Amino acid sequence: MSHNVTLIPGDGIGPEISEATRRVLEATGVKFNWEIVNAGADVVAEYGTPLPDMVLESIRKNKVAIKGPVTTPVGSGFRSVNVGMRKALNLYTCLRPCKTYPGVPSRYDNVDIVIVRENMEDLYAGIEFEKGSSEALKLIEFIKDNKKVEIRADSGISIKPISVFGTERIFRWAFKYARDNKRKRVTAVHKANIMKYSDGLFLAVGRKVAEEYPEIEFEDRIVDNMTMQLVKNPSQFDILVCPNLYGDILSDLCAGLVGGLGVAPGANIGDEYALFEPTHGSAPKYKGMNKVNPMAMMLSGVLMLRYLKEEKAADKLENAIAAVIAEGKSVTYDMLSPDKQAAAVGTSQVADAIIAKMK
Repeated sequence: MSHNVTLIPGDGIGPEISEATRRVLEATGVKFNWEIVNAGADVVAEYGTPLPDMVLESIRKNKVAIKGPVTTPVGSGFRSVNVGMRKALNLYTCLRPCKTYPGVPSRYDNVDIVIVRENMEDLYAGIEFEKGSSEALKLIEFIKDNKKVEIRADSGISIKPISVFGTERIFRWAFKYARDNKRKRVTAVHKANIMKYSDGLFLAVGRKVAEEYPEIEFEDRIVDNMTMQLVKNPSQFDILVCPNLYGDILSDLCAGLVGGLGVAPGANIGDEYALFEPTHGSAPKYKGMNKVNPMAMMLSGVLMLRYLKEEKAADKLENAIAAVIAEGKSVTYDMLSPDKQAAAVGTSQVADAIIAKMK
């Protein structure tokens, strides 16, 4: 059986790690029909947007996509391509496993945490009012009249919506994932002690959904306490369910626990479509240098294989990646201590080594 998959190389280091990932995925023996389309800063001049319609059309047709990183300039006018794709395709679940592999430089052992992040709501919903705009001033006046709270007129404002519908959906997804993958515990992350009508709703709905899965332990943590607990003893956690912003922050923290973004895969999954991508950015300063670590995107490819029900191929690829890491001979500079970085190999050589392990 062949799988039709949209491949989005991205920009910066994206094309290099995408090519390395394509090679190792094909080396598993699974057959792919790739449809290559692009998004990001490099296509703006041609299409007038970093997210051309053809990209979304391809994913809607093929149902599954894997993407290299794309550049979103900080503080500029256009929104994140990643956020735009999630919204357009209703990819409401962001799945970010963080797992230690022996050989990766890290302060921790035996970490195996899965972050399930709600993708559509919270402060990332994009409901914002620019400082000084008539809409912002009207909202400030409304809040003053109805809540008796003074907001400065020179304020920008972002709205934080969290719904029962969206929260039920993400918790059910997380509990089903826990059941399917023989996970034992789900932890809700929130700030319900302060934001009682948004995070409070998130926690209350999570508790209600948990009643439907009595075989899985349920607990909750306030987000600031969670950051401390993760640093002190990360192995106590299994699956973390988070509103959008906390999930974004905690996924980077957890990536740091297991060695960094170079081994941090990700997936964005909805009811109809799935998009797989590394957690890290496009690192344009390393573009074309054959230097960066492709393993986060390769591990995203492992997630894609599991989504496609190609479990044997997924195990084969993940085991090969783990073997190369453990051996420590064919890895990029970020996987080595400073005194050994002269022995680092390039992006394409990592792919060569992983392919050799699968033969």
